[in-house]
Amino acid sequence: MMKKRSISASKASLVLFLCQVISALDVPLDSKLLEELSQPPTITQQSPKDYIVDPRENIVIQCEAKGKPPPSFSWTRNGTHFDIDKDAQVTMKPNSGTLVINIMNGGKAEVYEGVYQCTARNERGAAISNNIVIRSSRSPLWTKEKLEPNHVQEGDSLVLHCRPPVGLPPPIIFWMDNAFQRLPQSERVSQGLNGDLYFSNVQPEDTREDYICYARFNHTQTIQQKQPISVKVFSTKPVTEKQPILLTPTGSTSTKVELRGNVLLLECIAAGLPTPVIRWIKEGGELPANRTFFENFKKTLKIIDVSEADSGNYKCVARNILGSVHHVISVTVKAAPYWITAPRNLVLSPGEDGTLICRANGNPKPNISWLANGVPIAIAPEDPSRKVDGDTIIFSHVQERSSAVYQCNASNEYGYLLANAFVNVLAEPPRILTPANKLYQVIADSPALLDCAYFGSPKPEVEWFKGVKGSILRGNEYIFHDNGTLEIPVAQKDSTGTYTCVARNELGKIQNEVQLEVKDPTMIIKQPEYKVIQRYGQVSFECIIKHDSTLLPTVMWLKDNDELPDDERFLVGKDNLTIMNVTDKDDGTYTCIVNTTLDSVSASAVLTVVAAPPTPAIIYARPNPPFDLELTGQLERSVELSWIPGDENNSPITNFVIEYEDGLHEPGVWHYQTEVPGTQTTVQLKLSPYVNYSFRVIAVNEIGRSQPSEPSEQYLTKSANPDENPSNVQGIGSEPDNLVITWESLKGFQSNGPGLQYKVSWRQKDVDDEWTSVIVANVSKYIVSGTPTFVPYEIKVQALNDLGYAPEPSEVIGHSGEDLPMVAPGNVQVHVINSTLAKVHWDPVPLKTVRGHLQGYKVYYWKVQNLSRRSRRHVEKKILTFRGNKTFGMLPGLEPYSSYKLNVRVVNGKGEGPASPDKVFKTPEGVPSSPSFLKITNPTLDSLTLEWGSPTHPNGVLTSYILKFQPINNTHELGPLVEIRIPANESSLILKNLNYSTRYKFYFNAQTSVGSGSQITEEAVTIMDEAGILRPAVGAGKGKEDWKKEIVNGSRSFFVLKGLTPGTAYKVRVGAEGLSGFRSSEDVFETGPAMASRQVDIATQGWFIGLMCAVALLILILLIVCFIRRNKGGKYPVKEKEDAHADPEIQPMKEDDGTFGEYSDAEDHKPLKKGSRTPSDRTVKKEDSDDSLVDYGEGVNGQFNEDGSFIGQYSGKKEKEPAEGNESSEAPSPVNAMNSFV
Repeated sequence: MMKKRSISASKASLVLFLCQVISALDVPLDSKLLEELSQPPTITQQSPKDYIVDPRENIVIQCEAKGKPPPSFSWTRNGTHFDIDKDAQVTMKPNSGTLVINIMNGGKAEVYEGVYQCTARNERGAAISNNIVIRSSRSPLWTKEKLEPNHVQEGDSLVLHCRPPVGLPPPIIFWMDNAFQRLPQSERVSQGLNGDLYFSNVQPEDTREDYICYARFNHTQTIQQKQPISVKVFSTKPVTEKQPILLTPTGSTSTKVELRGNVLLLECIAAGLPTPVIRWIKEGGELPANRTFFENFKKTLKIIDVSEADSGNYKCVARNILGSVHHVISVTVKAAPYWITAPRNLVLSPGEDGTLICRANGNPKPNISWLANGVPIAIAPEDPSRKVDGDTIIFSHVQERSSAVYQCNASNEYGYLLANAFVNVLAEPPRILTPANKLYQVIADSPALLDCAYFGSPKPEVEWFKGVKGSILRGNEYIFHDNGTLEIPVAQKDSTGTYTCVARNELGKIQNEVQLEVKDPTMIIKQPEYKVIQRYGQVSFECIIKHDSTLLPTVMWLKDNDELPDDERFLVGKDNLTIMNVTDKDDGTYTCIVNTTLDSVSASAVLTVVAAPPTPAIIYARPNPPFDLELTGQLERSVELSWIPGDENNSPITNFVIEYEDGLHEPGVWHYQTEVPGTQTTVQLKLSPYVNYSFRVIAVNEIGRSQPSEPSEQYLTKSANPDENPSNVQGIGSEPDNLVITWESLKGFQSNGPGLQYKVSWRQKDVDDEWTSVIVANVSKYIVSGTPTFVPYEIKVQALNDLGYAPEPSEVIGHSGEDLPMVAPGNVQVHVINSTLAKVHWDPVPLKTVRGHLQGYKVYYWKVQNLSRRSRRHVEKKILTFRGNKTFGMLPGLEPYSSYKLNVRVVNGKGEGPASPDKVFKTPEGVPSSPSFLKITNPTLDSLTLEWGSPTHPNGVLTSYILKFQPINNTHELGPLVEIRIPANESSLILKNLNYSTRYKFYFNAQTSVGSGSQITEEAVTIMDEAGILRPAVGAGKGKEDWKKEIVNGSRSFFVLKGLTPGTAYKVRVGAEGLSGFRSSEDVFETGPAMASRQVDIATQGWFIGLMCAVALLILILLIVCFIRRNKGGKYPVKEKEDAHADPEIQPMKEDDGTFGEYSDAEDHKPLKKGSRTPSDRTVKKEDSDDSLVDYGEGVNGQFNEDGSFIGQYSGKKEKEPAEGNESSEAPSPVNAMNSFV
């Protein structure tokens, strides 16, 4: 046992020694140096282990590697060499190992299924990729089966089996009906993990014939449909309640094995009435917090990121009012191998020692095996410097021939891990990377850092000399850093001069010279002082400076840490600031700042503006400054400060402000530390390392602040490692071939010690690559050049000083620079849904060709030609943007019967890629708009002339016009409807054989082959009729007299006959002529006998004439009122009669069908019947033509689902007519419906 311990201790010492050696041979990121150093191959990019490919696209198997010299590539397939030169369908990309198998030109993906492995080789070794298993995705059809209807008693349970075809990868299952609507699910009805549909108990509403199971295969973007399943629920006996029973899983116990890191899904679905409620518990423990979720109405228990600790028994309990049932699932969590310590690359010098360590864990514990240059190490060429000890390879006294790439394979029954790590033995003479004669300038009494970046193998020794032939520098006044940097902690004027850096190893020696200049510090020898000034007075602040003669200072004044007001009263001189005619708003703190290229100093003073002194009274003033400051209880991170308050000058002190000066980093600059109440005269102050503290105290009362106290004694805290790392670390490429790493630098006192620097590290994400690190000075940016375009990088920035490093920083993810996309979307297809809506599909571009953050796709489309007019207009291109990796979109607002073009472009953060070839598509005909006008002219006794204009938007080829008209009698009742079809080339029509003195209402619209468009209405009246009077012969045998005729207004129902002979018989005939011919009726009457001359004719009396005029006036007013009401769209008195007759040919149309209500014309807004244009809430619906691009793409009120499918029912729209009811409709698109729900 003692011997084993001693061996272990020696190994530990060896590992520690090797770590020191490895760190000494870190290769600096100097581009010229990296180009010259040899390096074994490193795999930088490869395809996933399980690679399922689309059989419709070319197969791309990635394998990228780096090395010096550049590596060559070879492949094996199913364990044997794969000769790509013998297969015309297979090519390898230039300067790459990536294979491209051409499937789109006749190849079959199934032929190329197998296990592939890539080898990258150069003179220093060979690296290998993972075993990449290529399988072609499959989406087989559903097997045909005869499905019998399910007859189920109400209250019983039911399971509808889906049994989808076995695909690769497995399909996503969902249930829908014939209308492509998701079947509603609940605690009673739900879908299981196997895709079956479970009914805990059936209800009468479950009866239907269209339970359809769908399987969506995402890889091939196909959906397969099972035959509809019929369910009929019958009730032949009373429904009885039932205790819970489990539909799945069966029995009382079951087992489940899941892998570490995966998602654990456990399911329990129960039958019963009432519907059982599911509850989950873990026997002997609690369900893991923050990782446990319940799905499918608590029927599914989901635990994410499972570990071995999640193994155990999980019980589900199903309960209703009649009882409960439970099932116990025994879960075992296994684990595929995972890394504990992955092997890392070794860079050694000849004769040095080192180790490669490969440690992995898993359940069961994985087996560790080693390979050398891709060959099992047992049969690899022997290397006397190499010894394998289980999971460790020990190297002793390596030589250049020991360079190789080693592979560690950790495997168990659930998977494997493969890691490449090279051993690179370099023999290189020293090189100095710092530019020759570099000039360093510092301020006296501050640190000076002189760089000597070097590389060599073995690691060179570095020495410094002052002057070309001076003696070697030694002693406590210098600090020598491991990276070759010389630090002079407190540079003095006599430190100025030439310094020589010499690097040597057994292969050679090299030297470099740098220059150091030490400048005098800038100082304010006359600082501005606190001033109290009366209003409208004048005040001056002095700021006299002293500086190094070789530095050019600039002086700037601030008021309250902001720029001076833009006011001519402020006069800035060479060494002073003067304020004329002081006002109350000039009160504040004035700061003088002096800047040079190497340092900056400042000083401040307060100006208090007061009113002119009143009559003698109590004088209130600022307090006198505190005094006798004392430091006690000095510790590394704290100290106690005490003081004695000064005179408060009749105004109590409210608080004390403590300020500190850092004499080491910012001499002369005072910073706020803290403040305490005015009753407190001691305070415990927290301190930072490596700060030379001085403190002062300022007293504050209602009048203002006192002058600062005299500074306390100085207290220098000890140096320490940095406590924190830079914040806001980001990695964003500014060019396609770089990565710009930025961060917010630490403040001076945050450095905690001398020699503040930053270690910037990066490596390509998801690539088995080592961290690349560089140590930079106190800057806030580093640019990595020569990166691939837009690849993710892991980045971290760590602070360090001469005492060591800050805590390990967290990693952030950045990306190298973007470039414009390389290719256009392919396979652009357009599916015209209807005359105003189309759907465009495209194939997504490969993500690697996007070369940036995929923001989406833009569809450019424009109308080329209107097919009905054959005329070109100004081309106005429209653009729709579809965010994310969409592969289709809807094009709304198209014009019917038109020719369009479109193309598609992919968009990233850099801009748009090339456009796809223009795709031409045509929209079908639609229904036309209403005729542009309808005029009725030339009324006669039995005819009217109609003139009209063609529709503004014919939306197709006009086939005819439809004219419908019907008479309206004096009681406003509608007569029979007459319809006339008119050729499309006509623009006028004379209607004959009409009834005279009759009002007609006309409905007029145009037609295309699709259907009738919107109609326009108009009313007109034929001219007035005629009335005749015939006086028959007096006595028998006499001849007949001629008829006397009078023309009477058709709207009147009486006529007064004048000039008749008393005592005479007259015959009266009233007639009218119309389409049905001349009709008349006759009557005979006799006038009264003649009166004596003294009798007065009543018709000549004034009272009778007045009465008749009043009656006529009343009738006229009633007629005017009726006319106004009809023009406003009011109801006619005969509405009830019309409703009773309910003639289908004259029923009004609904607004959403795009037609008009009864008795409405072009100005009607209040139809009389149910087809109201305005809803009851007085809101107005938008017409179909109101669609805008805001409703599509990325608009504010976008009408798209998350997958881009359009919600509007364009394909199911119906158009109706007021009289005939012609209909045209289309079925909704099943693709849209399924995409909306899947």
